[in-house]
Amino acid sequence: MMGAASQTKRVANEEGTIADVFTTLGGSEIAPLPDRFAQLKKDVLIEMGATNASIVQAWKEVLAALEERTEEIVRLGGKAIPRVSFTDIERGLSDAQKEDVKKAGVVVVTGAVPREEASQWKASVKEYIAANPVKGFPAHDIQVYELYNSKPQIAARTHPAILRTQQELLQLWHDPSDKHVDFSTPISYFDRLRIRTPGDTSFSIGPHIDGGSVEHWEDPAFRRVFRRILEGGTGWRSYDPFDVSSRMNATHNLYSASNQCSVLRCWQGWTSLSTTGVGEGTLRVLPMLSLATAYIILRPFFRLGPAGGEWELDLDSNSFPGSVLGKTQEFNEETHPHLRLGETMTSIPEVQPGDQVYWHCDVVHAVEKIHGGQQDSSILYIPAVPLCLENASYLRDQRANFVHGLPSPDFPGGSGESTFTGRATLQDITTRQGRQAIGLEPFVSKGVGNDELVDAVNRALFG
Repeated sequence: MMGAASQTKRVANEEGTIADVFTTLGGSEIAPLPDRFAQLKKDVLIEMGATNASIVQAWKEVLAALEERTEEIVRLGGKAIPRVSFTDIERGLSDAQKEDVKKAGVVVVTGAVPREEASQWKASVKEYIAANPVKGFPAHDIQVYELYNSKPQIAARTHPAILRTQQELLQLWHDPSDKHVDFSTPISYFDRLRIRTPGDTSFSIGPHIDGGSVEHWEDPAFRRVFRRILEGGTGWRSYDPFDVSSRMNATHNLYSASNQCSVLRCWQGWTSLSTTGVGEGTLRVLPMLSLATAYIILRPFFRLGPAGGEWELDLDSNSFPGSVLGKTQEFNEETHPHLRLGETMTSIPEVQPGDQVYWHCDVVHAVEKIHGGQQDSSILYIPAVPLCLENASYLRDQRANFVHGLPSPDFPGGSGESTFTGRATLQDITTRQGRQAIGLEPFVSKGVGNDELVDAVNRALFG
């Protein structure tokens, strides 16, 4: 039986910006983790059945594999990022394309939204900003806007080509039970937008992974996602980052922080509203998924030996490098030296208005330190989120906020756009698929054994 979705509406977050979840953007000091995290290391390895010898074996194997893969990424540069056309999406990605995307954990999709349409979205967004008292980061020269309910955002989230792209990419994931997630049905997760102006250096986000930090190890369900890695030995080689089974109940936010995603968000993503190339304030990624994840998950259990000698097992300290309570997981060349981030972080090659970029929720990503171009670098953040019961519970609360012009539940709260001129309304969503994605119309069973899921989702949404 499907579990019951929570009927309790989420408590609204305090007002804030995207900076609240980043140590590097917020300028806050990094406090040591509580002493209990030393014991957590021991407890996790016992739970996973790892021995000291097996975890050391895994570490050494991962480091050896990283030497080869990092060299490959440095050599390939932007070519390490798979690029497919919307025509490829429409006919279905080939097996080779799927494997490339899975290995890198990132993909650029070109040509889905007509350039003229995407450019019009940007013009409309700018009109909306000019007409209303908007907020964002940084406050004196906004680059990332606390906007969720503009008409262009709604148009893009419900655009047939964007939903079709998400459908194809979501189906790279799988649910071994074949009961709890419908990867053929994307739903909408409201996020912000960015208009980064030439010369900007304020929106400079270093390498990180969204969705918690210490939660990867501290939350019992979350750490089971990585059980093949944490069991030591050769288990890391069979870790499957596209297996959804243990992610269903994982908690990404143990410390009540805003900006932390509480839904099953398989792919983070954005749709470009401008022509943006390398060096023009764009996204950077580490195009390496499974291997980088294995290294990141094992890293807290090891430290550099005395006088910079061999790496050794560390089960006594409370050190979880890059982890801060209530923040996202951040990385640098000191905390995670074997990733060679100074060389391997790769900027997204040039995109045009209407192109999309998606990256796996565990992929290390960043934003270029400076926008060195001549035109704005503008995007709508639109991830790929599948239909499941817990996501439907969020969709219900997000729908209520949308009706009232409030920020999406996971994000900083406040009055949002409730008094704004020209914000989107329910009447702006005209297609059936679009209305379903926003949670305005019931879903229909596809007759492939998902009747129980669809019934549970519709009850959560409509009672």
